[in-house]
Formats: sequence, structure tokens, C-alpha cells
Amino acid sequence: MRVVVDFDLCESNAVCMGIAPEVFEVRDDDFLYILNETPPEDLRPKIEEAVRRCPKQAISIED
Repeated sequence: MRVVVDFDLCESNAVCMGIAPEVFEVRDDDFLYILNETPPEDLRPKIEEAVRRCPKQAISIED
């Protein structure tokens, strides 16, 4: 699994960080960072929730 963010769509709302802080981080510069592009499979439910809840639909999963 690979986490993909469309940074043209992303507004750094930090919803994803609230759901999966192991994978997403919004820093003091107000930009989103992917901490782990290929997270372990046990994080899939959290990442799928982040995909669903992203206000801009900027996150996707590639298998």
C-alpha cells in the first residue's frame, strides 16, 4: 500500500493527522507532510478513514 496526496488539492486541514498521526503531519509551516508513504498494513483502516474524511478528497491509496 502506498499513500498518495494531491498537494494541489490539499488545504492542510489536518483532519488526516487527527486520524492517522503515524502517517500524516501538518507542521508549523501549514503544509502537510507524509511521514510514511508505505505504512504497514495494520494502519490501513485509519488511512481509509482519512481518505473518506478528507475535506478536499486529496488523499488516495495505491495498492
